[in-house]
Amino acid sequence: MSLTRALNIHDLRQLAKRRLPRMVFDYIDGGADDEIALATNSARFADYQLVWDALVDISEIDMSTEIMGVKTRLPFLISPTAASRLFHPRYGERAVARAAKAAGMVYSVSTLGSVSIEEIAEICPGPKLFQVYVWKDRALVDSIIRRVQKARFTGLVLTVDAPIAGNRERDPRNDFTIPPRITHRTALQALARPGYLFDLLTTPKIRPANFQDPGRAFSITNYLNEQFDRSVTWDYVRWLKKTWGGPLAIKGIAHADDARRAVEAGADCVWISNHGGRQLETARPTIDILPEIVTAVGQKAEIILDSGVRRGTDIVKALALGANAVAIGRAYLFGLAAAGEPGVARSIDILETELHRNMSLMGCRQLSDLEPRHVVRPR
Repeated sequence: MSLTRALNIHDLRQLAKRRLPRMVFDYIDGGADDEIALATNSARFADYQLVWDALVDISEIDMSTEIMGVKTRLPFLISPTAASRLFHPRYGERAVARAAKAAGMVYSVSTLGSVSIEEIAEICPGPKLFQVYVWKDRALVDSIIRRVQKARFTGLVLTVDAPIAGNRERDPRNDFTIPPRITHRTALQALARPGYLFDLLTTPKIRPANFQDPGRAFSITNYLNEQFDRSVTWDYVRWLKKTWGGPLAIKGIAHADDARRAVEAGADCVWISNHGGRQLETARPTIDILPEIVTAVGQKAEIILDSGVRRGTDIVKALALGANAVAIGRAYLFGLAAAGEPGVARSIDILETELHRNMSLMGCRQLSDLEPRHVVRPR
């Protein structure tokens, strides 16, 4: 199957699986423990049913909105994901940033990205977010924030659902590290994907580009457990907001009380996420959490939702139930792994086309026309 014949995100997933060594594909595709939360995230969207308005003039559909104070053409954005050069060693985050810029959408880069803050800013001068974790070294966070400010990023995203790394069993089974470490198992997997292996061997080493290189191949799980500060509280959010001074999103909110706390601590955006089913196993699907948080937050902050978004109907349901935008992760990573920048562009085009079609079929000409009455919730 060629990229042009990829009709949906599942097709891109199949193309990614064909190109990547198993250890790398599993790093994208896998979740925590028995991967129940991973599966339920997407499956739960299907339980919600859509209702449409008939005989509406749909000759023009407007999907534009604002995300963290920035106007954008589309109501979905690129979620931050670590070390994108793992999935396409030659370009990685560069490919994603270019595709996002071309699509006129918001791009979020991870603090564990494999391309520097400054290079991303050159590639993508438009709206972009930078994601940080709760590191033990507050001076390190402060220095990164200064770089992000200088590079004119438009918002900061603090991820709070990973005080320790989730139990992602596919990774140790595959001897997975960053960069990939040569073992009998990983060597066999890499040799089975010569195109990927060539790119890996003919490009610079994959490493964290925005802070000191650990100088060794490292397990994501072990590295996060070493670096994350497990003692922080909401006071950290207040410090971060003051230090940053711009729009701030708190990513990894899972219930209404924490949404209220986030707003009280200074968050401009509540980002509903369970880390794509990669952290706490059997976590509630984000689409189920959304209505409660909308009620709790009201108009006090924007709401973004991620985890499990694979279809335009998923986006429509989240927007109708009160999200201002949704974020995509695996959906674009499959495209990146399949074909670099054209693959990311294809993933964006698939979701945009589906969203446009679904809004047309529902008789909703603009995002504000999408209302809770358009979604029948499961009992």
